[in-house]
Amino acid sequence: MANTASAKKAVRKIEARTEVNKANRSRMRTYVRKVEEAAAAGDRDAANEAFKAAQPEIMKAVSRGILKKNTAARKVSRLAKRVKAASA
Repeated sequence: MANTASAKKAVRKIEARTEVNKANRSRMRTYVRKVEEAAAAGDRDAANEAFKAAQPEIMKAVSRGILKKNTAARKVSRLAKRVKAASA
C-alpha cells in the first residue's frame, strides 16, 4: 500500500483514469459490436451505417490512448472486410 502522500494521490488518479478509460473502451466496443451484429444478420444498410459510426469512435480511442494506431487500423480494416462480405 502507498505510504507517502504523493503515492496515495497517484493511486487516486490512477483509479479515476481507469474509470474513464473503461468507459471509453466500452463505448468503442459497443460501436464495433453493432457493426458485427448487423453484418452477421446480413443487413447491408445497417452494417454500412454502423460502420460509418464506428470508424470515428475507433480513431477517438487512438487519440485518447485506449488503442495504438496500428491496432485501430487493423480493427477498421477487419470491420470493413466484414461489412463488404455481408453486402455481397
